[in-house]
Amino acid sequence: MEEYIEKFLEYIRIERNYSDYTETNYLLDLETFQNYLAEHHINFKHITYDNISRYMQYLSHDKKEKSTSINRHLSALRSFYNYLLREEIIKDNPFNLIKGPKKEMRLPNYMKYNEFEEMIDACGDDDLGIRNCAILELLLASGARIGEIINIKVSDIDFSNQEIKVLGKGNKERICFFNEHCSEALRNYLSTSRPNLLKGKSSEYLFINHIGGHLTDRGIRDIIDNIIKKCSLKIKVTPHTFRHTFATMLLNEGCDLKSVQELLGHVNLSTTSIYTHLTNDRIKSVYLHTHPRSKK
Repeated sequence: MEEYIEKFLEYIRIERNYSDYTETNYLLDLETFQNYLAEHHINFKHITYDNISRYMQYLSHDKKEKSTSINRHLSALRSFYNYLLREEIIKDNPFNLIKGPKKEMRLPNYMKYNEFEEMIDACGDDDLGIRNCAILELLLASGARIGEIINIKVSDIDFSNQEIKVLGKGNKERICFFNEHCSEALRNYLSTSRPNLLKGKSSEYLFINHIGGHLTDRGIRDIIDNIIKKCSLKIKVTPHTFRHTFATMLLNEGCDLKSVQELLGHVNLSTTSIYTHLTNDRIKSVYLHTHPRSKK
């Protein structure tokens, strides 16, 4: 099975253009499944519905995994077995018959505008600080996924129209927009910091690490973690927090849900609708300004 896992990961990396983050999680999930099969003497080519049901119970009861994690495991295994089916290693994919547990309703975390400003102030004005400021501004301005951000090329940026072409999930291209603050941060980075970071090397990618190479998913996560520690914010911030904040801010300012869906690159409106639970500030404001007994 190990040989096929390696080939599958190569397939999703090269042909499907999955992010490093997704590839890492798929590897961990597949290794967990491989170990489970070995312990129970089950051949991966002859998986049954009962085998999968027991595995889900194992994840839930023994591993204490939440429904979101179990669904991620199933997604990884479903993709892996679809790959095996495509390569004619197996005759059918039993994971296509399996439905995961119902997802828990968990509201995405987001930051307040003043917290974002604190992060910007903590970046500093050296080469790395200028780069980090550009990263933060672009994350919040565009609402793009981290996998889209790290793969942006300099040639993808259209400063005149304040647009960036990104490659999203399933190799789908879309256009993200950015504001004047972000434009200024990007121009400053491209003209001063990026040439110094390249150290005489050349790269088509927008964001460069401290040794002149392509900045990775893990690299951006480390940058954000270090900035949070530096400004002593008592909040959990990940690259996806910026995406959640982007959507929440737009909805709070009156943007319609369909437009937010397009801006985020969501296929289904139902995926975007979770953000409507986060707009209580706007709802409260409308209430206070419209209810006759709320007016002084």
